[in-house]
Formats: sequence, structure tokens, C-alpha cells
Amino acid sequence: MLARLTAIPGLQFTENVPLNRVTRFAIGGPARILADASSEDALIATREIVRDAPHALIGGGTNLVADDRGFPGVVLRYTANHIEIDGPVVRVAAGAVLQDLVDSTVEAGLQGLHTMTGIPGWVGGAIYGNAGAYGHSIHEFVESVRFYDGSTMSPTIREIGNDACEFQYRESVFKRHKDWIVLETTLRLPAGDPAELRAKADGILKIRNEKYPPTMRCAGSIFKNLILAELPEAVRAQVPERVIREGKVPSAYFLELAGAKGMVLGGVRVADYHANLIYNSGGGTSQQVRELIGTLKRSVKDRCGLLLEEEVQYLGCS
Repeated sequence: MLARLTAIPGLQFTENVPLNRVTRFAIGGPARILADASSEDALIATREIVRDAPHALIGGGTNLVADDRGFPGVVLRYTANHIEIDGPVVRVAAGAVLQDLVDSTVEAGLQGLHTMTGIPGWVGGAIYGNAGAYGHSIHEFVESVRFYDGSTMSPTIREIGNDACEFQYRESVFKRHKDWIVLETTLRLPAGDPAELRAKADGILKIRNEKYPPTMRCAGSIFKNLILAELPEAVRAQVPERVIREGKVPSAYFLELAGAKGMVLGGVRVADYHANLIYNSGGGTSQQVRELIGTLKRSVKDRCGLLLEEEVQYLGCS
């Protein structure tokens, strides 16, 4: 396999790379191979070689809990990062850093993505998880997504429109089809004033950095917020109006009721100021993260009768 991977133009790989170096949690043992494909051809060729071996695709590693034992196969990243702006239309590769996309659109006087400033990660992951902030999500601006469909013996590159992406709150069709790899997305954004957009983005970034300092080893919010209309009537009746935001109830509200703030397990802890923020305070492990997540879920279930769902994804964790 190594010989075949070496022969692929546009592919760089390294053996036995600690995943704590490529995840924002700074947690995870070594990947047997970490492979970066800088072109669609390199990605497809690599995927076909590793198809029958243990493999996983990741992006920027910002929303990932990697196993302490590492990963026994190939961890693949698609690193193409081109951003092309033509009037209101933006074409961007999945490997582009989301903040670079935000900055590029702000400078071009295009609004919509400015509310996502400070969200870490890559564009492919943002499409995969329908990333968003301040009442807006990236799906609002997606016209189409090109992706590699490796689900059959005759893999193809396909393109689907917004409706077929089946976007929902922090969800997309790509979460349900692990063999579909996002390559590029086309966005359409309304015009805005660059100076006003920059001022708004800077204000949002200041707030975000106060909540999630760039040096904090965390994955942002651990649990998805809850859609008010989907909660049981008995629970809805108990939720104060002041905590409802854009039709959602923050998971932090229920976590705080369950006493989550400040909980500690080994090297991981829940922030004293935010019940939906778990971070690695030093020496944390994926086992500790998963155990603390399990404790929080049980506490909320016992206290409020609700089962929280993680935003974070897992790599190699049984």
C-alpha cells in the first residue's frame, strides 16, 4: 500500500502521526498513516487504494474526539483550498479554511458568512455539519455541492443542489452517507458593505474569543441545541422565554440545571462559565472526554427527561 500511495501525484503522507497534533482537543494516539490529498485526482486515487483497509476522512479536526489508541489505518484529508469569487457566486474547495472563506467574502462585499467568523475548521466540515452561528447556517447560501460518491464499485463525482443536501440544524445528507466526500461547494451571497461587514465580524470574533479562546483545547459546544417545537409539552412549559433563541433552547440551559458547570474528570473539565463547553485542561484523554459526555447526558436525562445529542464526531472510538 505504501508503494502505491507514494506513486500518487499530489499526495503527501506521514506514518505514525499523533492525532493530538491535528485535533483541536489535542487528544488522540497515532494514526498509522496521515495522508493529505491536494487534488481531486489524488483524493480519488487514494480512496480507491484504501477502500478495503481501515480508513477515515477528516477535515480540520476541530470537532473531533480521536481515540487514545490512535487509528490503525489511513486518516485522509482533502486539502485543496481554492476560493473563487465571481460577483455573488463563490466556489470554494472543501479543504479551504472556513475563516479564509469568511474573510474573502467580507472583503468582496458579500454578506451572510460574516456571522461565522471565528468558527474553526474547514469548509468541507462546515457543509457536512451545516455549521452556523447567530441564527444563520451555511445552508442558507449553498447552491450546490460537488462530491465524490464512493458508495458503489464504480465511484463517480456528482453534484447536487441545496434541497438534495437535506440540510437541517447541524445536519446534512453527508452525515448519513460516509462514502460521500465533499469536494467543492458553490454559494450565492447577497451584497453588503465591506466596512460594515468587517465591523460586525470583528464584534462577533471578540465575543467568540472570550467564550472559546483560540488557545483553548476544545471542540466548541459539545451538544446540539434543542429545537423548542420538538420538545415534549411538559418540558416546553418549563423553559423561560428569556433562554429561547431563534426557536431553539441552548443545551447549556439543561446542562446547567443538571449541575454541569465546573465538573472535572482527570484532565478534562466543563467550563465554569459555560455548561456546554468541555475542554482539555492538560493531559486529557478521549476516554475521559467520552466518560464525561456520558455523565452529562445521564444527568440531563435524569433531571429533565431529555437525551442530548453530541455535535462532536468520534474517530476510532468504540
